[in-house]
Amino acid sequence: MATHAPKPPSRPQDASGAVRSGEELDVASIDAWLKQQVPTLEGLPTVTQYSGGASNWTYRLKYPKRDLILRRPPAGTKAKSAHDMAREYRVQKALKPAYPRVPEMVALCQDAAVIGSDFYVMERIDGLIPRANMPKGMNLDRADTRKLCVNVIDKLLELHAVDPTKVGLASLGKGPGYPRRQVEGWSDRYEKARTWNVPSFHYVRDWLKEHIPNDLATCVIHNDWRFDNVVLDPEDPTQVIGVLDWEMATLGDPLMDLGSALAYWVQADDDFFFRATRRQPTHVPGMLTRQEVVDYYLERSGLEPDDWTFYEVFGIFRLAGIIQQIYYRYHHKQTRNPAFRNFWSLVTYFDWRCRRIIRKGRR
Repeated sequence: MATHAPKPPSRPQDASGAVRSGEELDVASIDAWLKQQVPTLEGLPTVTQYSGGASNWTYRLKYPKRDLILRRPPAGTKAKSAHDMAREYRVQKALKPAYPRVPEMVALCQDAAVIGSDFYVMERIDGLIPRANMPKGMNLDRADTRKLCVNVIDKLLELHAVDPTKVGLASLGKGPGYPRRQVEGWSDRYEKARTWNVPSFHYVRDWLKEHIPNDLATCVIHNDWRFDNVVLDPEDPTQVIGVLDWEMATLGDPLMDLGSALAYWVQADDDFFFRATRRQPTHVPGMLTRQEVVDYYLERSGLEPDDWTFYEVFGIFRLAGIIQQIYYRYHHKQTRNPAFRNFWSLVTYFDWRCRRIIRKGRR
């Protein structure tokens, strides 16, 4: 392991940019409301928008002496449950004392007169975010890359160790039976989003239903754990200083959270199709393999599943369902984003990959 702190990269420009057409904020209204919540706030904000991340729109409000983030649902959102700003705010506010990597919440607005929807404001965490590749100038050697990788897994372990009762989140989930609810729920969602040109997933769905395990534990789970949802210390980029995007957090089985996270974990030796799905730098020398991640997590958590194969297959099936839901919108001309044109082929590939893992698990 490296005994030195890695050299910090030159600070890149912030990833936020110009506000997209049609997604502008009523800055005057927000500023007036925000200064009622934070009377010490001075000046007017420079407003920019983040292009990536979750489905909610995310903006940076840079005041002269305060750097803030605003999150709101997309315009025209009908189902509050899909973009529940109040829930996302309250989960993070409750978690913050026990899990310091959560951003500091500033204020929640549920007055539609301000901008027409709920929104919340939080402190911006100043750091680096790994995306498909490491941030520009962040050149870690193999040992430091491994240290970063382990630290990211450790932060997931720390989250899963939080007692939901002690932080006031005991009512966040529905209790035992989380694996079964997830398998049945994603099976239904896939069926509703299926188009003529993708497989039925019947074999995989039937296999999952036949192999549903009992809950090994119930804890707070993030449900979207990826490298591009962590913020790294700019002075020592092996250290995690923030965890973002708590939109899908709930109470559930920690191994379901890990299995879903590893569906995004693409290794350097994976086949061409899987490498084409990569959106985080898990392929670089020093990163743990998926099996090493599982072994590390199980050793430190003390959990002992009967068969890890279930969680691995579920994670990939869930990802296929997410991709198919996006493709369904493209297929039915609800979006024209050309990036979604060939998503059907990824769904077909994930069906094959699930079958392959099931066959290997039987040997």
